[in-house]
Amino acid sequence: MSFFIRTLKNNAAYSVSLLLTISVWSAWFFYTYPDGWFIIQKHWQISVSMVFGSIIAGATSEGGGAIAFPVFTKILHIPPSDAKVFSLAIQSVGMVAASIAILMMRIQVLWRVIAWVSFGGIIGMLIGAIGLSALLTPDFIRMLFTVMAVSLAVTLTFLNTGFRLNNTTIPRIKYQEAAILLAAGVLGGVMSGLVGSGIDMVCFSVLVLLFRINESIATPTSVILMAIHSIFGVLLHLFVLDGINAQVQAYWLAAVPIVVVGAPLGAFFCSRMQHLHIRYLLITLIFVELLSSLWLLTFDTELLIFSVSMLMLFLSLTVWMSRVTFYRV
Repeated sequence: MSFFIRTLKNNAAYSVSLLLTISVWSAWFFYTYPDGWFIIQKHWQISVSMVFGSIIAGATSEGGGAIAFPVFTKILHIPPSDAKVFSLAIQSVGMVAASIAILMMRIQVLWRVIAWVSFGGIIGMLIGAIGLSALLTPDFIRMLFTVMAVSLAVTLTFLNTGFRLNNTTIPRIKYQEAAILLAAGVLGGVMSGLVGSGIDMVCFSVLVLLFRINESIATPTSVILMAIHSIFGVLLHLFVLDGINAQVQAYWLAAVPIVVVGAPLGAFFCSRMQHLHIRYLLITLIFVELLSSLWLLTFDTELLIFSVSMLMLFLSLTVWMSRVTFYRV
């Protein structure tokens, strides 16, 4: 009986994902007709990048922007500001599709965590997108993304060493827990406002290292968080900032039909794959990201000091969270 019910739920999830895919494809086809195929041909690098980016976005605590941002800024030489806006725009499709798949498959998520982190995340995104983005140079923003990714790799390394994740929820959210979640939201929001992703990585690290939340719950929670903030980021750029330029729109159109399939597939793979394999994949990608930053960026004294300082800050927070025993059971 339980198998029958589970099968019905899975079929419903697949049906909704298929309906969403057909709807997006239809809208994309009519909007781009007769130039749809030409757009993909012209920007095929974008489409190929998001094949991998969307699957990773749905399966892990990294948004699709975590693939798009380094590929765009380092390989395709697209300005970080455009890469950020693209990341938010494409995640507003891919991460939403993955979130719908998560909800339809009845995968457990932490809604109270999402609420508290989102409140801080909106504040942080305003700070990052409106305040800090105008102050930091492109290389500083690139290195900030690299440092954030490295801190996630350290988190995953902790998990590979037998780090115990016994909690399925945060038993209570009082002043201390609310303050922690708000602070995580602000930090993640600032990062998302600068590079287009980040609140998912920050939230995932806080949940697994500090609160010892099971990885299978922390990951979909972070996916839904990134979906919410991607939508907010797009609206922020459309109605408050300088909009979305024609070039980014073309990139977005080249990627939309890809991510609406890839992200739900990633969510499905996440529910089937062993966490160890996903961790090794992410650590490998982050290692490549680190090497590319060290190889391609020109480090002057200011950038070097900034990079080392941010790395020490992120690593200190990561190690501190791993040593807190208050939430350990």
